[in-house]
Amino acid sequence: MKLGIVGLPNVGKSTLFNAITQAGAESANYPFCTIDPNVGVVSVPDSRLNKLKELYDSKKIVQTAIEFVDIAGLVKGASKGEGLGNKFLSNIREVDAIVHVVRCFEDSNVVHVDGNINSLRDIETINLELIFSDEEILDRRITKTTKGLKADKTLQSELNILKKLKETLEEGKSIRTMDLTEDEWDYVKTLDLLSSKPVIYVSNVSEDDLINDGANNEMVKAVREFAATEDSEVVVVSAQIEAEIAELETEEEKHEFLETLGLEQSGLDKLIQSSYHLLGLISFLTAGPQEVRAWTIKKGMKAPQAGGKIHSDIERGFIKAETIAYEDLLEYGTMSAAKEKGLVRLEGKEYIVKDGDVILFKFNV
Repeated sequence: MKLGIVGLPNVGKSTLFNAITQAGAESANYPFCTIDPNVGVVSVPDSRLNKLKELYDSKKIVQTAIEFVDIAGLVKGASKGEGLGNKFLSNIREVDAIVHVVRCFEDSNVVHVDGNINSLRDIETINLELIFSDEEILDRRITKTTKGLKADKTLQSELNILKKLKETLEEGKSIRTMDLTEDEWDYVKTLDLLSSKPVIYVSNVSEDDLINDGANNEMVKAVREFAATEDSEVVVVSAQIEAEIAELETEEEKHEFLETLGLEQSGLDKLIQSSYHLLGLISFLTAGPQEVRAWTIKKGMKAPQAGGKIHSDIERGFIKAETIAYEDLLEYGTMSAAKEKGLVRLEGKEYIVKDGDVILFKFNV
């Protein structure tokens, strides 16, 4: 899973990226300090793996991971090449979802590219640049399809969809807000439009506002109201607090620091949860003496395809999936004890894998 972190210059993007990936992207109080997209891979915390390691006396834990791409600050006119726009729009095209960082704090020491703080204006600036870029793509596609229509009348349905998409963009709305059929969405995915990508809006707030999840911050309220109109997720974080957490060496220290602030989880944990929810992802688990491991798949995936995430041979030669719910395995302590209770199931090709399933795949090639 690849998430692209975007936003106007000086909203806290690179500070947040540095904190959650500890990859050391340059962070400075001026626009365009990030020239090339910085990439950091973050392990997804999963306490279930620690318990399974104890049960199986496994040698190691392998967590699933998320790739974060820190994309340089966009400005008004980016779709026309302003700032370093065109290059960074192409970087966004490569990600699965967009993490849109919005500044929701006042600080006279940190300049704003537009001179003052306005969360909705900032969101609109970024979204419109993505829309303008998509309009150019659709214009070219519509021209090409219209010419092809003379020789192939079956292209009419494709042309109809393209025009419907273009009308939405001309209204200043993102493609992700549209009510399309499943087949239409499948077609939209082939176009790789920026405004069709799912979005998590990250409201970057001060420490005081973080404690109550931005409940008293009018800018955060505005972001939440806007996000609701397009079914996007909102996560409230303090990039500065995340930076302080990142400096702590042990998980125990991080936990104590969060407790001191009255927080249950870090901004990174909230961001990961939102990204899984937004993209419809779950994790199944495998366990043995060598390793315990989490595997990320799309919700609704069937057992053979889930096995294919481990190795293509498993999907090709799938026979059965020996499956148990993590909670049941934890309760009875061993697979043999759980089998005696009838909690271990042999599932076939049509079984839809559930989050937290501990699976042993049986296959033959």
